[in-house]
Amino acid sequence: MKTAPISIQRGGGDTPDRTESFEVPYSEGMSVLDALIWIRNNADPSLAFRYSCINANACKECVLKVDGKTDYACTARLDEQGVTIGPLTNKTLIRDLVVDTLPPKERLDSLGR
Repeated sequence: MKTAPISIQRGGGDTPDRTESFEVPYSEGMSVLDALIWIRNNADPSLAFRYSCINANACKECVLKVDGKTDYACTARLDEQGVTIGPLTNKTLIRDLVVDTLPPKERLDSLGR
């Protein structure tokens, strides 16, 4: 079975604080999201990332950095040579690949409650 290496920037707070590497099963046409789901199901259930492919109204939740470029995990293809994945750098990091994507006016804390 072919495998592909994935390096993931992980951590919490304002900046990722470590990079972890995984070997995932590889097949032609596999998406980065497929690899992330495999990692969470088989190697590290604590990996935090977002996706909502089954809900068309909430699509675009899987946006992240793939080899330094902003992309969607569901459409970015896994390269057999490997990829490096990280959170968006222009948003507040919550944990691992999860960032705060809500516009300021939609946050509960901005409603004066």
